[in-house]
Amino acid sequence: MASGLRLSCQSFNFSSWQSPIPARVDRFQILCSNLPHSAGAEDSHCIKEDNEAPFVLLEKYGNGTSKRFILESDLLIRTILEENGSPETNVMQNSLIEESDNYLSWLPKTIKDFILPAGFPDSVSDDYLEYILLQFPTNVTGWICHTLAVGVGSFSGTTAAASAAAIRWVSKDGIGALGRLFIGGRFGNLFDDDPKQWRLYADFVGSTGSIFDLSTQLYPAYFLPLASLGNLAKAVGRGLRDPSFRVIQNHFAISGNLGDVSAKEEVWEVAAELVGLALGILALDTPGFSSSYPTLTVTWLGVRLLHLWFRYLSLSVLRFNTINLKRARILANSHISWQKIPGISDCNKMENILVWEKFLKPKITFGVPLEVMINGKKPGSLVKILLKLYAKEKYFLVVNQRGTEFEIFVSFKEEATSLSVLRSVWQSYWLHQNRSKSDDVLSQLEQSLIALNNRFDDFLLQLERTGWETNQMYLKVPKEISIQEQSPASS
Repeated sequence: MASGLRLSCQSFNFSSWQSPIPARVDRFQILCSNLPHSAGAEDSHCIKEDNEAPFVLLEKYGNGTSKRFILESDLLIRTILEENGSPETNVMQNSLIEESDNYLSWLPKTIKDFILPAGFPDSVSDDYLEYILLQFPTNVTGWICHTLAVGVGSFSGTTAAASAAAIRWVSKDGIGALGRLFIGGRFGNLFDDDPKQWRLYADFVGSTGSIFDLSTQLYPAYFLPLASLGNLAKAVGRGLRDPSFRVIQNHFAISGNLGDVSAKEEVWEVAAELVGLALGILALDTPGFSSSYPTLTVTWLGVRLLHLWFRYLSLSVLRFNTINLKRARILANSHISWQKIPGISDCNKMENILVWEKFLKPKITFGVPLEVMINGKKPGSLVKILLKLYAKEKYFLVVNQRGTEFEIFVSFKEEATSLSVLRSVWQSYWLHQNRSKSDDVLSQLEQSLIALNNRFDDFLLQLERTGWETNQMYLKVPKEISIQEQSPASS
């Protein structure tokens, strides 16, 4: 059932875009429900009224639901929330999306997103699924052998062997495996964007796990929980380390020689392992060293800090020619400020690998629901203006006027690409550098779009001249929310 919706500019819940379906805004009076296949007389009447109204925008969410925004007047917008299976929702999907969605359609979308790469099956080769399905029993049998080996090693003809294997699995391998499972399933799509940052974070998390291990000597009564937390933290660290390191190795293999690069990396790693083991054994063999817990702990802490410093230095020298959000920010800011962009080496040196991109200034929030963006006294009029301003763009961008700090809200149209993300970043930095205390924000948006159209081609040209990879940018369009424009006739 649809209901009238009068928008107000008070009491917005700005955390709403973090969930698949935006939470209701406090001052929004939304009464939305499913549109079933066999609706009654009352629902049929509502649908008829909807068809008579000028349909403007369809906001789609990652879980398959969608919300229609129907423009009634400059002051009034009506919304209809459509659940899965709604006839309108199915008709709006194109054939390519339907084909992708029908692939493994029996598998719930949440599980599919957790165990398969983003964009599957189009984002991987044809043999990926078959390989993974065969790898799973391979790994299962390997871990069965690993568990049984514990029992064989402690065999005494009793059930003690089985108990020892079970306790070892729960306290170490099992909890650690859960950590790696969570990282791979939940954050797998982040490693391509910023491998340097996640490789460094992996060492920080792994160091935390070692601290838990050291604490077991101070609190022997809590050995099992401390050891379990230590293994969990180290497993999470490995879950962050391995994928990001593979991306870095792939960066090195510019001649398609990934196997050779990986093999030589193994040589360096084993050599370092042997030297480290020799020095560690020499330290432990020093009289009075291993018997003093404070001395051992302080030495470990000093070496660990040195290890983290070397890790930071090694990652800082990497020079990626691909564009992620951090480097896109640096490039856009430089082009707007000085009409030129830094080279690959200089830009990578300027990139802060310690800070998460979301904490950089100016703050740019992608994938914001339309309800949050149109927070003026005349929402219908604002929607008309935004549709006109961004008719040639594949996104909508506004300045958050309710926050204490400068913040940009961006929502992408259904056909948006990585280039759309780059354009929105450039426009955001232009607005940040040219912001004024004037209340005429729409005029500033119009000026920023004029500057974008006049100067963005030069920006792309400079990127190509300095060697940046513009055909494959790691600027992902958020899939949780997308907006589709429709004419009144298509509603």
